[in-house]
Amino acid sequence: MIRPSYRLFSAVALIALFVPALGAVAQQHVPPAPDNTTAEPSAPAPQQPDSSQAGQQPEAAPSAPAPSGPPVFPTPDPANFTAPAPTKEVVNAFLQNNWGYDADRMWQVQAILKTPAEGVSKVVVLVGDKTGKQKPQVLAFFYLPDGKHIMSGDDIITFGATPFTDARQQLQQHANGPYRGAAPKELELVEFADFQCPHCKEAQANMDKLVTDYPKARIVFQNFPIATIHPQAMLAAEYGNCVTKLGGSAAFFKFAASVFDGQDGLATADGAALTLNSAATKAGLDPAKVSACAATPEVKADVEASVQLGKDLGVAEVPTLMVNGRPVSATAPYDLLKKIIDYQAKSDGVSGQ
Repeated sequence: MIRPSYRLFSAVALIALFVPALGAVAQQHVPPAPDNTTAEPSAPAPQQPDSSQAGQQPEAAPSAPAPSGPPVFPTPDPANFTAPAPTKEVVNAFLQNNWGYDADRMWQVQAILKTPAEGVSKVVVLVGDKTGKQKPQVLAFFYLPDGKHIMSGDDIITFGATPFTDARQQLQQHANGPYRGAAPKELELVEFADFQCPHCKEAQANMDKLVTDYPKARIVFQNFPIATIHPQAMLAAEYGNCVTKLGGSAAFFKFAASVFDGQDGLATADGAALTLNSAATKAGLDPAKVSACAATPEVKADVEASVQLGKDLGVAEVPTLMVNGRPVSATAPYDLLKKIIDYQAKSDGVSGQ
């Protein structure tokens, strides 16, 4: 679900660029990359013979063209590198951090050009697919004067040779939600989610698998209720916060599983009360105590702090999963999700398995 008021996204602009469109959410962390999901045209179906052709065999349909191999990019013209920053090396490091998990993606920095705006450069990159299944395309974005951001379309995106470092450090310091897995934060997977969001419910199957497949990872749940479109999400987050305070992380994840399973009950205020009290009971707690806790200003402030942490990291949609500061859609196909996590862990010199 999209949070419409936060389109300036410094942390999650990579998802839709580098993975197929996923139907659920997370914005991108790099400027929109060429769409490499377009398949080759399929061969036309053979025409059926009409009555005048009875007894004749239809002509075989031509087969789809075979992959042609990696594209050959034109040699960059030195005259197209007129801006002092960013350097080609920094651009390549930035793209490697974002695209390196995809062994088939290739690119070439084609130009880094001065613009009429002081300190603003235009970067042009050719992007292709080593298998030859997709046509090369052009990616262009603007490097901003602060040296830490680029602009692509409507998105402001964190830029640099190590673009996820700052977000990782913020999460290590401030992601204090309930967690599963290991206590250390060498590999930290932080899910920003909303209990009333259907995509967040869908993502829980992936999150449960990650707990099994990455026993050395710390897998954190951070509340990110979007009250403008989910009226009961804030109350659910407050209940979840209190369940954690009263029963710890183990109780929270029992509570969360029950709430997501009964998500339809959050459609009304009365239904939400029944759903949340039932989930608290299933977590082994007294629902009256949880309800009283949820009504306190301190708990509301805790939930708002979790939302603010997400905003500070550029979270604009849920469910967003931050992998050591790297944004991923938590509803991505699981094999792809694992590939990205493994690549980021290797880049950071850590292991979660």
